[in-house]
Amino acid sequence: MSEREKKSKVGIKELSPIDVYKLLPKTNCKECGQENCMAFATKIVNREVTLEQCPPLLKKENEKAYKQLKEMLKPAVKEVVVGVGDRAVKIGGKLVMYRHEFTYFNPTAIAIDVTDEMPEDELLNRIKNVEKFSYEYIGYTLKLDMIAVRSTSDDPEKFKATVKKVVENTNLPLILCTLNSNVAEAGLMAAPKAKPLLYAANMDNWKDMAELALMYGCPLVASAPNDLDMLMSLAKTLQAYGVEDIVLDPGTFANEGLADTLNNFTMLRRAACKAGEELAGFPLMGIPMAAWMDKGETADEIVKWREAYLAAMLIVRYADVLVMHGADGWSLLPNAVLRQNIYTDPRKPVAVEPGLKVFGTPDENSPVFFTTNFALTYYTVASDIENSKINAYLIVVDTEGSAVDSGVAGRKLTAEKVADAIKETGIENKVKHRKLIIPGKASRISGEIEELSGWKVQVGPRDSSEIPKYLVEKWQP
Repeated sequence: MSEREKKSKVGIKELSPIDVYKLLPKTNCKECGQENCMAFATKIVNREVTLEQCPPLLKKENEKAYKQLKEMLKPAVKEVVVGVGDRAVKIGGKLVMYRHEFTYFNPTAIAIDVTDEMPEDELLNRIKNVEKFSYEYIGYTLKLDMIAVRSTSDDPEKFKATVKKVVENTNLPLILCTLNSNVAEAGLMAAPKAKPLLYAANMDNWKDMAELALMYGCPLVASAPNDLDMLMSLAKTLQAYGVEDIVLDPGTFANEGLADTLNNFTMLRRAACKAGEELAGFPLMGIPMAAWMDKGETADEIVKWREAYLAAMLIVRYADVLVMHGADGWSLLPNAVLRQNIYTDPRKPVAVEPGLKVFGTPDENSPVFFTTNFALTYYTVASDIENSKINAYLIVVDTEGSAVDSGVAGRKLTAEKVADAIKETGIENKVKHRKLIIPGKASRISGEIEELSGWKVQVGPRDSSEIPKYLVEKWQP
Protein backbone atom coordinates (compact mmCIF):
# COMPACT_ATOMS: atom_id res chain seq x y z
CA MET A 1 0.00 0.00 0.00
CA SER A 2 1.38 3.42 -0.99
CA GLU A 3 1.80 6.29 1.47
CA ARG A 4 -1.05 8.11 -0.25
CA GLU A 5 -3.34 5.10 0.12
CA LYS A 6 -2.39 4.77 3.76
CA LYS A 7 -3.15 8.43 4.33
CA SER A 8 -6.57 8.10 2.71
CA LYS A 9 -7.35 5.10 4.94
CA VAL A 10 -6.10 6.61 8.18
CA GLY A 11 -6.93 10.27 7.58
CA ILE A 12 -4.37 13.03 7.97
CA LYS A 13 -5.96 14.22 11.21
CA GLU A 14 -4.96 10.92 12.82
CA LEU A 15 -1.26 11.38 12.07
CA SER A 16 0.58 10.86 15.34
CA PRO A 17 3.66 12.74 16.59
CA ILE A 18 5.22 9.29 16.98
CA ASP A 19 4.87 8.73 13.21
CA VAL A 20 6.84 11.92 12.61
CA TYR A 21 9.32 11.35 15.42
CA LYS A 22 10.37 7.99 13.98
CA LEU A 23 11.68 9.74 10.88
CA LEU A 24 13.39 12.68 12.61
CA PRO A 25 17.18 12.62 13.30
CA LYS A 26 16.47 12.25 17.07
CA THR A 27 19.45 14.44 17.95
CA ASN A 28 17.51 16.67 20.40
CA CYS A 29 19.84 19.43 19.22
CA LYS A 30 17.30 22.25 19.84
CA GLU A 31 18.30 23.96 16.57
CA CYS A 32 14.60 24.01 15.67
CA GLY A 33 13.84 26.04 18.79
CA GLN A 34 12.10 23.18 20.59
CA GLU A 35 13.27 21.31 23.68
CA ASN A 36 13.57 17.97 21.89
CA CYS A 37 12.61 16.09 18.74
CA MET A 38 9.33 14.84 20.20
CA ALA A 39 8.22 18.41 20.91
CA PHE A 40 9.16 19.33 17.35
CA ALA A 41 7.21 16.33 16.02
CA THR A 42 4.12 17.44 17.94
CA LYS A 43 4.32 20.93 16.47
CA ILE A 44 4.82 19.46 12.99
CA VAL A 45 1.62 17.43 13.33
CA ASN A 46 -0.22 20.58 14.47
CA ARG A 47 1.26 22.54 11.53
CA GLU A 48 2.85 25.05 13.89
CA VAL A 49 6.34 24.60 12.40
CA THR A 50 7.76 23.29 9.11
CA LEU A 51 10.16 20.45 8.37
CA GLU A 52 12.67 22.96 7.07
CA GLN A 53 13.13 24.29 10.60
CA CYS A 54 15.04 21.10 11.49
CA PRO A 55 18.57 21.64 10.05
CA PRO A 56 19.77 18.04 10.62
CA LEU A 57 16.80 16.74 8.63
CA LEU A 58 17.95 18.75 5.60
CA LYS A 59 21.34 17.01 5.45
CA LYS A 60 22.00 14.60 2.61
CA GLU A 61 22.08 11.52 4.84
CA ASN A 62 18.49 12.26 5.93
CA GLU A 63 17.17 12.93 2.43
CA LYS A 64 15.04 9.77 2.33
CA ALA A 65 13.41 10.53 5.70
CA TYR A 66 12.74 14.10 4.59
CA LYS A 67 10.96 12.91 1.45
CA GLN A 68 8.90 10.42 3.46
CA LEU A 69 7.85 13.14 5.86
CA LYS A 70 6.94 15.51 3.02
CA GLU A 71 4.71 12.80 1.56
CA MET A 72 3.10 12.04 4.94
CA LEU A 73 2.40 15.71 5.58
CA LYS A 74 1.23 16.57 2.07
CA PRO A 75 -2.21 18.20 2.27
CA ALA A 76 -5.17 16.48 0.65
CA VAL A 77 -5.67 19.64 -1.43
CA LYS A 78 -2.57 21.04 -3.11
CA GLU A 79 -1.54 24.58 -2.22
CA VAL A 80 -1.27 26.90 -5.21
CA VAL A 81 0.31 30.35 -5.10
CA VAL A 82 -1.05 33.16 -7.29
CA GLY A 83 0.91 36.36 -7.69
CA VAL A 84 4.30 37.39 -6.40
CA GLY A 85 5.72 39.32 -3.46
CA ASP A 86 3.92 40.32 -0.29
CA ARG A 87 0.49 40.38 -1.94
CA ALA A 88 0.72 36.83 -3.33
CA VAL A 89 -2.29 34.69 -2.44
CA LYS A 90 -2.15 31.05 -1.37
CA ILE A 91 -5.20 28.98 -2.22
CA GLY A 92 -5.94 25.38 -1.36
CA GLY A 93 -3.61 23.62 1.05
CA LYS A 94 -6.50 22.03 2.95
CA LEU A 95 -5.74 19.08 5.22
CA VAL A 96 -9.27 18.00 6.10
CA MET A 97 -12.79 18.21 4.74
CA TYR A 98 -14.51 19.44 7.89
CA ARG A 99 -13.32 22.37 9.97
CA HIS A 100 -13.91 20.62 13.30
CA GLU A 101 -11.45 17.89 12.29
CA PHE A 102 -8.44 20.19 12.37
CA THR A 103 -8.46 23.67 10.89
CA TYR A 104 -8.66 25.33 7.49
CA PHE A 105 -5.64 27.08 6.02
CA ASN A 106 -5.52 29.77 3.31
CA PRO A 107 -8.87 31.61 3.50
CA THR A 108 -11.00 31.69 0.36
CA ALA A 109 -9.57 34.37 -1.94
CA ILE A 110 -12.14 36.88 -3.21
CA ALA A 111 -11.54 38.49 -6.60
CA ILE A 112 -13.50 41.38 -8.13
CA ASP A 113 -13.80 41.47 -11.91
CA VAL A 114 -13.02 44.15 -14.46
CA THR A 115 -13.36 43.83 -18.24
CA ASP A 116 -11.39 45.01 -21.24
CA GLU A 117 -14.41 46.95 -22.50
CA MET A 118 -14.92 49.05 -19.38
CA PRO A 119 -14.35 52.80 -19.62
CA GLU A 120 -11.00 53.64 -18.05
CA ASP A 121 -12.50 55.67 -15.21
CA GLU A 122 -14.83 52.81 -14.25
CA LEU A 123 -11.98 50.30 -14.37
CA LEU A 124 -9.72 52.45 -12.22
CA ASN A 125 -12.53 53.15 -9.77
CA ARG A 126 -13.22 49.44 -9.32
CA ILE A 127 -9.53 48.77 -8.67
CA LYS A 128 -9.43 51.63 -6.19
CA ASN A 129 -12.49 50.29 -4.34
CA VAL A 130 -10.95 46.81 -4.09
CA GLU A 131 -7.77 48.29 -2.65
CA LYS A 132 -9.74 50.47 -0.20
CA PHE A 133 -11.97 47.68 1.11
CA SER A 134 -10.94 47.21 4.74
CA TYR A 135 -12.84 46.33 7.89
CA GLU A 136 -11.55 45.73 11.41
CA TYR A 137 -13.17 42.64 12.88
CA ILE A 138 -12.22 41.17 16.28
CA GLY A 139 -8.60 42.09 15.81
CA TYR A 140 -8.34 41.14 12.12
CA THR A 141 -8.31 43.40 9.08
CA LEU A 142 -10.63 41.99 6.43
CA LYS A 143 -9.62 42.72 2.84
CA LEU A 144 -10.25 41.62 -0.74
CA ASP A 145 -7.55 39.62 -2.46
CA MET A 146 -7.46 39.69 -6.25
CA ILE A 147 -8.52 41.33 -9.51
CA ALA A 148 -10.05 39.18 -12.25
CA VAL A 149 -9.50 40.71 -15.70
CA ARG A 150 -12.08 39.37 -18.15
CA SER A 151 -11.83 39.62 -21.92
CA THR A 152 -15.32 40.44 -23.14
CA SER A 153 -14.00 41.87 -26.42
CA ASP A 154 -12.01 38.77 -27.44
CA ASP A 155 -9.47 41.25 -28.81
CA PRO A 156 -5.84 40.49 -27.86
CA GLU A 157 -4.72 44.11 -28.04
CA LYS A 158 -7.60 45.41 -25.95
CA PHE A 159 -6.96 42.73 -23.35
CA LYS A 160 -3.26 43.44 -23.30
CA ALA A 161 -3.86 47.17 -22.80
CA THR A 162 -6.34 46.50 -19.98
CA VAL A 163 -4.03 44.10 -18.15
CA LYS A 164 -1.23 46.64 -18.49
CA LYS A 165 -3.48 49.33 -17.00
CA VAL A 166 -4.45 47.06 -14.10
CA VAL A 167 -0.83 46.16 -13.35
CA GLU A 168 0.12 49.84 -13.33
CA ASN A 169 -2.53 50.59 -10.71
CA THR A 170 -2.37 47.64 -8.30
CA ASN A 171 -0.03 44.89 -7.19
CA LEU A 172 -2.89 42.61 -6.23
CA PRO A 173 -2.67 39.14 -7.83
CA LEU A 174 -4.56 38.73 -11.10
CA ILE A 175 -6.85 36.19 -12.71
CA LEU A 176 -6.74 36.45 -16.51
CA CYS A 177 -10.08 35.24 -17.86
CA THR A 178 -10.46 34.09 -21.45
CA LEU A 179 -10.84 30.85 -23.39
CA ASN A 180 -8.94 32.28 -26.35
CA SER A 181 -5.26 31.35 -26.06
CA ASN A 182 -4.21 34.27 -28.27
CA VAL A 183 -5.99 36.71 -25.97
CA ALA A 184 -4.52 34.95 -22.93
CA GLU A 185 -1.00 35.24 -24.34
CA ALA A 186 -1.49 38.95 -24.97
CA GLY A 187 -2.54 39.41 -21.35
CA LEU A 188 0.45 37.44 -20.08
CA MET A 189 2.76 39.57 -22.20
CA ALA A 190 1.48 42.62 -20.32
CA ALA A 191 2.27 40.97 -16.97
CA PRO A 192 5.04 38.46 -17.76
CA LYS A 193 6.33 38.10 -14.18
CA ALA A 194 3.10 38.57 -12.25
CA LYS A 195 2.27 34.85 -12.01
CA PRO A 196 -1.48 35.36 -12.57
CA LEU A 197 -4.04 32.58 -12.42
CA LEU A 198 -4.91 31.70 -16.03
CA TYR A 199 -8.58 30.98 -16.65
CA ALA A 200 -9.28 28.60 -18.27
CA ALA A 201 -8.28 25.38 -20.01
CA ASN A 202 -11.05 23.18 -21.35
CA MET A 203 -11.11 20.13 -23.60
CA ASP A 204 -10.86 22.32 -26.70
CA ASN A 205 -7.98 24.64 -25.80
CA TRP A 206 -6.08 22.74 -23.09
CA LYS A 207 -2.86 22.26 -25.02
CA ASP A 208 -2.44 25.93 -25.94
CA MET A 209 -3.32 27.04 -22.41
CA ALA A 210 -0.95 24.49 -20.90
CA GLU A 211 1.86 25.79 -23.10
CA LEU A 212 1.22 29.32 -21.85
CA ALA A 213 1.08 28.20 -18.21
CA LEU A 214 4.42 26.43 -18.58
CA MET A 215 6.01 29.29 -20.51
CA TYR A 216 5.00 31.96 -17.98
CA GLY A 217 5.16 29.80 -14.85
CA CYS A 218 1.60 30.51 -13.82
CA PRO A 219 -1.15 28.31 -12.37
CA LEU A 220 -3.94 27.17 -14.68
CA VAL A 221 -7.66 26.63 -14.15
CA ALA A 222 -9.16 23.44 -15.59
CA SER A 223 -12.82 23.97 -16.45
CA ALA A 224 -15.53 21.41 -17.24
CA PRO A 225 -18.87 22.78 -16.01
CA ASN A 226 -21.06 20.14 -14.36
CA ASP A 227 -18.94 17.23 -15.62
CA LEU A 228 -16.66 15.91 -12.88
CA ASP A 229 -15.36 12.97 -14.91
CA MET A 230 -14.32 15.34 -17.68
CA LEU A 231 -12.83 17.74 -15.13
CA MET A 232 -10.59 15.12 -13.54
CA SER A 233 -9.63 13.74 -16.96
CA LEU A 234 -8.59 17.25 -17.93
CA ALA A 235 -6.58 17.63 -14.71
CA LYS A 236 -4.84 14.33 -15.45
CA THR A 237 -4.04 15.46 -18.99
CA LEU A 238 -2.62 18.78 -17.79
CA GLN A 239 -0.52 17.02 -15.15
CA ALA A 240 0.88 14.63 -17.72
CA TYR A 241 1.74 17.61 -19.91
CA GLY A 242 3.79 19.12 -17.09
CA VAL A 243 1.40 21.61 -15.47
CA GLU A 244 1.69 21.21 -11.69
CA ASP A 245 -0.33 24.11 -10.29
CA ILE A 246 -3.93 23.42 -11.27
CA VAL A 247 -7.21 24.90 -10.02
CA LEU A 248 -10.50 23.11 -10.69
CA ASP A 249 -13.63 24.88 -11.95
CA PRO A 250 -16.57 22.45 -11.73
CA GLY A 251 -18.98 25.17 -12.86
CA THR A 252 -21.14 27.62 -10.92
CA PHE A 253 -24.87 27.85 -11.65
CA ALA A 254 -26.98 30.41 -9.87
CA ASN A 255 -30.53 29.22 -10.43
CA GLU A 256 -31.77 25.79 -11.54
CA GLY A 257 -28.27 24.36 -11.39
CA LEU A 258 -27.55 25.52 -7.82
CA ALA A 259 -28.01 22.05 -6.31
CA ASP A 260 -25.62 20.55 -8.88
CA THR A 261 -23.11 23.29 -8.14
CA LEU A 262 -23.03 22.58 -4.41
CA ASN A 263 -23.01 18.81 -4.94
CA ASN A 264 -20.09 19.02 -7.36
CA PHE A 265 -17.98 21.10 -4.99
CA THR A 266 -18.78 18.74 -2.14
CA MET A 267 -18.01 15.59 -4.12
CA LEU A 268 -14.66 16.94 -5.28
CA ARG A 269 -13.58 17.89 -1.77
CA ARG A 270 -14.82 14.57 -0.37
CA ALA A 271 -12.93 12.66 -3.06
CA ALA A 272 -9.73 14.54 -2.17
CA CYS A 273 -9.99 14.42 1.63
CA LYS A 274 -11.83 11.17 2.29
CA ALA A 275 -10.87 8.95 -0.68
CA GLY A 276 -7.35 10.26 -1.33
CA GLU A 277 -8.16 11.00 -4.98
CA GLU A 278 -5.22 13.09 -6.19
CA LEU A 279 -6.96 14.31 -9.34
CA ALA A 280 -9.59 15.95 -7.10
CA GLY A 281 -6.94 17.31 -4.75
CA PHE A 282 -6.62 20.79 -6.23
CA PRO A 283 -8.08 24.15 -5.14
CA LEU A 284 -11.67 24.80 -6.26
CA MET A 285 -12.82 27.94 -8.06
CA GLY A 286 -16.34 29.28 -7.64
CA ILE A 287 -17.81 32.07 -9.78
CA PRO A 288 -20.69 33.72 -7.89
CA MET A 289 -20.85 36.37 -10.62
CA ALA A 290 -22.72 33.69 -12.59
CA ALA A 291 -25.77 35.29 -10.94
CA TRP A 292 -25.32 38.15 -13.41
CA MET A 293 -25.17 35.97 -16.52
CA ASP A 294 -28.94 35.48 -16.85
CA LYS A 295 -29.94 38.70 -15.16
CA GLY A 296 -32.70 39.57 -17.62
CA GLU A 297 -35.01 42.25 -16.26
CA THR A 298 -34.08 41.57 -12.64
CA ALA A 299 -33.04 44.66 -10.67
CA ASP A 300 -29.33 45.01 -9.91
CA GLU A 301 -29.91 45.00 -6.14
CA ILE A 302 -31.64 41.62 -6.35
CA VAL A 303 -28.82 40.17 -8.46
CA LYS A 304 -26.22 41.48 -5.99
CA TRP A 305 -28.13 39.74 -3.21
CA ARG A 306 -28.22 36.49 -5.20
CA GLU A 307 -24.51 36.74 -5.90
CA ALA A 308 -23.80 37.37 -2.22
CA TYR A 309 -25.71 34.33 -0.96
CA LEU A 310 -24.21 32.16 -3.71
CA ALA A 311 -20.75 33.29 -2.56
CA ALA A 312 -21.63 32.39 1.04
CA MET A 313 -22.75 28.92 -0.04
CA LEU A 314 -19.54 28.37 -1.97
CA ILE A 315 -17.35 29.54 0.92
CA VAL A 316 -18.89 26.92 3.20
CA ARG A 317 -18.85 24.34 0.40
CA TYR A 318 -15.08 24.37 0.01
CA ALA A 319 -14.41 27.04 -2.64
CA ASP A 320 -10.80 28.24 -2.44
CA VAL A 321 -11.17 31.25 -4.74
CA LEU A 322 -14.23 33.25 -5.83
CA VAL A 323 -14.81 35.70 -8.68
CA MET A 324 -17.46 38.34 -7.96
CA HIS A 325 -18.91 41.28 -9.85
CA GLY A 326 -20.86 43.18 -7.21
CA ALA A 327 -18.47 45.44 -5.29
CA ASP A 328 -20.79 47.02 -2.72
CA GLY A 329 -19.75 46.84 0.90
CA TRP A 330 -23.12 45.48 2.04
CA SER A 331 -22.76 42.44 -0.23
CA LEU A 332 -19.05 41.81 0.32
CA LEU A 333 -18.66 42.40 4.05
CA PRO A 334 -20.92 39.55 5.27
CA ASN A 335 -18.92 37.08 3.22
CA ALA A 336 -15.61 38.52 4.39
CA VAL A 337 -16.80 38.05 7.99
CA LEU A 338 -18.12 34.54 7.24
CA ARG A 339 -14.78 33.62 5.70
CA GLN A 340 -12.89 34.90 8.73
CA ASN A 341 -15.08 32.97 11.13
CA ILE A 342 -14.62 29.72 9.21
CA TYR A 343 -10.88 30.11 8.83
CA THR A 344 -10.06 30.53 12.50
CA ASP A 345 -8.59 27.57 14.37
CA PRO A 346 -11.48 25.69 16.03
CA ARG A 347 -9.03 24.25 18.58
CA LYS A 348 -8.15 27.68 19.93
CA PRO A 349 -10.61 30.35 21.10
CA VAL A 350 -10.08 33.71 19.46
CA ALA A 351 -8.60 35.66 22.34
CA VAL A 352 -6.76 38.91 23.06
CA GLU A 353 -3.98 39.53 25.55
CA PRO A 354 -5.26 40.09 29.09
CA GLY A 355 -4.22 43.22 30.95
CA LEU A 356 -5.23 46.83 31.47
CA LYS A 357 -6.59 48.82 28.53
CA VAL A 358 -6.81 52.61 28.61
CA PHE A 359 -9.45 54.59 26.72
CA GLY A 360 -9.18 58.32 26.25
CA THR A 361 -7.37 60.19 29.03
CA PRO A 362 -8.68 58.71 32.30
CA ASP A 363 -7.75 60.18 35.68
CA GLU A 364 -7.96 59.01 39.28
CA ASN A 365 -11.76 59.41 39.28
CA SER A 366 -12.45 57.56 36.02
CA PRO A 367 -14.60 54.42 35.95
CA VAL A 368 -13.02 50.97 35.91
CA PHE A 369 -14.68 48.14 33.97
CA PHE A 370 -13.72 44.57 33.37
CA THR A 371 -14.46 42.11 30.57
CA THR A 372 -13.10 38.79 29.33
CA ASN A 373 -10.37 38.19 26.77
CA PHE A 374 -12.72 36.51 24.27
CA ALA A 375 -11.96 38.58 21.19
CA LEU A 376 -15.54 39.20 20.10
CA THR A 377 -16.53 40.30 23.60
CA TYR A 378 -13.46 42.49 24.06
CA TYR A 379 -13.70 44.29 20.71
CA THR A 380 -17.42 44.88 21.15
CA VAL A 381 -16.93 46.43 24.58
CA ALA A 382 -13.86 48.40 23.47
CA SER A 383 -15.70 49.73 20.43
CA ASP A 384 -18.67 50.86 22.50
CA ILE A 385 -16.39 52.65 24.98
CA GLU A 386 -14.35 54.30 22.23
CA ASN A 387 -17.39 55.40 20.23
CA SER A 388 -18.88 56.96 23.36
CA LYS A 389 -15.71 59.04 23.93
CA ILE A 390 -15.52 57.79 27.51
CA ASN A 391 -12.33 58.19 29.57
CA ALA A 392 -12.05 54.85 31.33
CA TYR A 393 -9.96 51.85 32.33
CA LEU A 394 -10.86 48.35 31.18
CA ILE A 395 -9.39 45.28 32.87
CA VAL A 396 -9.25 42.33 30.48
CA VAL A 397 -9.39 39.11 32.49
CA ASP A 398 -7.83 35.92 31.13
CA THR A 399 -10.75 33.50 30.69
CA GLU A 400 -9.00 31.31 28.11
CA GLY A 401 -11.05 32.92 25.37
CA SER A 402 -14.46 32.45 27.00
CA ALA A 403 -17.27 35.02 26.85
CA VAL A 404 -18.74 36.42 30.06
CA ASP A 405 -21.79 34.16 30.45
CA SER A 406 -20.06 30.96 29.30
CA GLY A 407 -16.99 31.90 31.35
CA VAL A 408 -19.02 32.18 34.54
CA ALA A 409 -20.92 28.96 33.80
CA GLY A 410 -17.75 27.03 32.95
CA ARG A 411 -15.63 28.47 35.81
CA LYS A 412 -13.31 30.18 33.35
CA LEU A 413 -14.39 33.54 34.77
CA THR A 414 -14.20 33.46 38.57
CA ALA A 415 -14.04 36.00 41.37
CA GLU A 416 -10.49 34.81 42.07
CA LYS A 417 -9.41 35.64 38.52
CA VAL A 418 -10.99 39.09 38.68
CA ALA A 419 -9.34 39.83 42.04
CA ASP A 420 -5.98 38.65 40.73
CA ALA A 421 -6.37 40.82 37.61
CA ILE A 422 -7.04 43.88 39.76
CA LYS A 423 -3.76 43.29 41.59
CA GLU A 424 -1.70 42.39 38.52
CA THR A 425 -2.78 45.36 36.40
CA GLY A 426 -1.83 47.92 39.05
CA ILE A 427 -5.15 49.71 38.68
CA GLU A 428 -5.12 50.48 42.42
CA ASN A 429 -2.25 52.91 41.77
CA LYS A 430 -4.17 54.71 39.03
CA VAL A 431 -7.50 55.52 40.68
CA LYS A 432 -8.31 56.72 44.19
CA HIS A 433 -11.73 55.07 44.34
CA ARG A 434 -12.30 51.33 44.77
CA LYS A 435 -15.31 50.77 42.55
CA LEU A 436 -15.48 48.15 39.81
CA ILE A 437 -18.23 48.05 37.18
CA ILE A 438 -18.77 44.44 36.15
CA PRO A 439 -20.74 43.02 33.17
CA GLY A 440 -24.41 42.38 33.94
CA LYS A 441 -23.98 38.75 32.91
CA ALA A 442 -21.40 38.30 35.71
CA SER A 443 -23.72 39.55 38.48
CA ARG A 444 -23.82 36.16 40.21
CA ILE A 445 -20.15 36.48 41.23
CA SER A 446 -20.40 40.12 42.36
CA GLY A 447 -20.41 39.29 46.07
CA GLU A 448 -17.38 37.02 45.78
CA ILE A 449 -15.48 39.70 43.85
CA GLU A 450 -16.16 42.24 46.63
CA GLU A 451 -15.05 39.78 49.28
CA LEU A 452 -11.82 38.76 47.55
CA SER A 453 -10.76 42.10 46.09
CA GLY A 454 -11.93 44.59 48.68
CA TRP A 455 -13.48 46.67 45.88
CA LYS A 456 -17.11 47.74 45.81
CA VAL A 457 -18.84 46.12 42.85
CA GLN A 458 -21.42 47.86 40.70
CA VAL A 459 -23.30 45.57 38.34
CA GLY A 460 -23.28 47.19 34.94
CA PRO A 461 -25.51 46.64 31.89
CA ARG A 462 -25.77 43.27 30.15
CA ASP A 463 -25.09 44.97 26.81
CA SER A 464 -22.03 47.21 26.50
CA SER A 465 -23.91 49.58 24.18
CA GLU A 466 -25.74 50.79 27.30
CA ILE A 467 -22.53 51.82 29.12
CA PRO A 468 -22.87 55.58 28.36
CA LYS A 469 -26.42 55.65 29.73
CA TYR A 470 -25.35 53.63 32.76
CA LEU A 471 -22.52 56.05 33.60
CA VAL A 472 -24.83 59.04 33.38
CA GLU A 473 -27.40 57.47 35.69
CA LYS A 474 -25.32 55.50 38.18
CA TRP A 475 -21.61 56.31 38.16
CA GLN A 476 -20.18 58.28 41.05
CA PRO A 477 -16.48 57.92 41.93
